[in-house]
Amino acid sequence: QVQLVESGGGLVQPGGSLRLSCAASGDTSEIYSMGWYRQAPGKQRELVAVITNGGSTKYTDSMKGRFTISKDTAKNTVYLQMNNLKPEDTAVYYCNAFLVRYSGRGDDYWGQGTQVTVSS
Repeated sequence: QVQLVESGGGLVQPGGSLRLSCAASGDTSEIYSMGWYRQAPGKQRELVAVITNGGSTKYTDSMKGRFTISKDTAKNTVYLQMNNLKPEDTAVYYCNAFLVRYSGRGDDYWGQGTQVTVSS
């Protein structure tokens, strides 16, 4: 089992910045990647960014350039630095961990989410 705990969400003004953190605990040895997803009310959950154990990153195009994902492997923690926030960034942000078992089976684990609200 893997437990994910997000922190760092809150209320910010347009143009402001936030840094989200996600700490993983439990059976973390087989984590292949960790990432951030977000879901606004009435909308589908969408990928924001993902980072692999090797450090490769991918971003959804609309977030690329404003958001940066990083990790501290020793702390089993992934971060999402969000700059130049816009009202449309308002959503619940969820941390994700993707595990690849030795058998090849993949498992997803999710945090409870942290609210990000961008408003003046």
